[in-house]
Amino acid sequence: MTTYPTTPFDGQKPGTSGLRKKTKVFMQPNFLENFVQATFDAIGGVAGKTLVLGGDGRYFGDSAAQVILKMAAANGAARVIVGQGAWLSTPAASNLIRQRKADGGLILSASHNPGGPDEDFGLKYNMANGGPAPEAVTEAIFARSKVITEFRKLEAPDVNLEMVGESHLGGMTVEVVDPVCDYADLMETIFDFKALRGLFHEGFAMRMDSMCAITGPYAVEIFENRLGAPKGSVVHETPLPDFGGMHPDPNPTWAHELMAEMMGDAAPDFGAASDGDGDRNMILGRGVYVSPSDSIAVLAANAHLVPGYAGGLKGVARSMPTSAAVDRVAAALAIECYETPTGWKFFGNLMDAGRVSLCGEESFGTGSDHVREKDGLWAVLMWLNIIAARGQGVAEIMADHFTRFGRNYYSRHDYEALPSDVANAMLGDLRDRLDGLKGVVVQGLVVESSDEFSYTDPVDGSVSAQQGFRILFEGGSRAVLRLSGTGTEGATLRVYLERYVPGPEGLDADPQDALAPIIAATEEIVGIRARTGRQGPDVIT
Repeated sequence: MTTYPTTPFDGQKPGTSGLRKKTKVFMQPNFLENFVQATFDAIGGVAGKTLVLGGDGRYFGDSAAQVILKMAAANGAARVIVGQGAWLSTPAASNLIRQRKADGGLILSASHNPGGPDEDFGLKYNMANGGPAPEAVTEAIFARSKVITEFRKLEAPDVNLEMVGESHLGGMTVEVVDPVCDYADLMETIFDFKALRGLFHEGFAMRMDSMCAITGPYAVEIFENRLGAPKGSVVHETPLPDFGGMHPDPNPTWAHELMAEMMGDAAPDFGAASDGDGDRNMILGRGVYVSPSDSIAVLAANAHLVPGYAGGLKGVARSMPTSAAVDRVAAALAIECYETPTGWKFFGNLMDAGRVSLCGEESFGTGSDHVREKDGLWAVLMWLNIIAARGQGVAEIMADHFTRFGRNYYSRHDYEALPSDVANAMLGDLRDRLDGLKGVVVQGLVVESSDEFSYTDPVDGSVSAQQGFRILFEGGSRAVLRLSGTGTEGATLRVYLERYVPGPEGLDADPQDALAPIIAATEEIVGIRARTGRQGPDVIT
């Protein structure tokens, strides 16, 4: 073991999903080492512990894995279980932590952010339940990073991570495992693979776009090898360090190739995409785009058709910015619906306490209590299982859902890389005016209430304040504004817009047209264009 002196770096505060920075920032001498040592110190050390390690295959991931292994050995870890090639999707890592009863895990990913030497890198710590570290732990990591004076790292050759099997690094065992097999086996315990094989045997056609990211090998194994989908059903299936130049974010803007195919004359029956680390998803039918908020509602309403949830749902949860569509399903099912801040870690306590089975975020994240992360391929399989059970296509399922529950028109407008001082000042002014908005008429809409969302965890009583601004209009419409913690430069302002239409009329409008009054009212109240100089959002989903 060698102890190296070091000095703190500014800005090593983990966000909602770990620490994300430009790759070259992580590649600075001692930057990664400082953060890893701060993490180890903050969790009480790793002596005698078992850890899981892997990531999405992005640039610098393999080098970072070697550093972490040598540091884990120097800090006395007993065993590190690593995905072959340092690969593990985020949900697969969560499953492996839980399945192997590991003490925690380190995931090398910046999720849906681009990869490459000039793009983004990230690292987050997951707890023994398989879920992201809670705020108490991330705050402890940050506090330690500000005072760190040394780190420990073994002087040793790199470990061969390309061959499955065990080796030793100092006194620590390194176990390299197939990154796909355990996860694919788990999916077989949840879904009706026999019915899905029958679906594909009958000629059902799908397109799965893995966006040159980590789910490629998983998707090929599950859809093509185990379920019998025709070869080529999975595209962009090889993970690349720079994601082939793609932005691996499964939304209509970045997955434009899939969108064009699914909206074209020769579209297959079903389309889906996943992100960099495999925890997000986008769902499409022939000529139909399913918003993430609608997707979680449909999955909740039909979960009983899937073997893993045949006994019913314990409850559901959604992040505060996600539309209230799933709330209406929960009410019909007479189950609890929880509204949490953004960040999957807030769902962990609810799942561990047995309060919820299904969780969802508007940011293309959906999952259940089978792991403690959102899970892109799980969501795709949920949809396929429901399609097989109902004998209907995506368009028919969506139409039936809207007829029964009404429609929550919904969209997210992102203003990326804003100057942080401008964004903070704009929202600071809004905070000062919140109390005076009630009853104000804007663009023909009456403000019913407005607040800055605060969440008290019903399990442990912890409080998370300042989680986003809510402006609620009479009739079930609203606007939500918050700054995102997933970017690596400047500030990203996310504006969430929602309008409820009970039906039966008005259920098939274009979402942006249906939301036009909400968009105009939000602009009048907040003044985004005037304050930022932007003529419109960078990304609309």
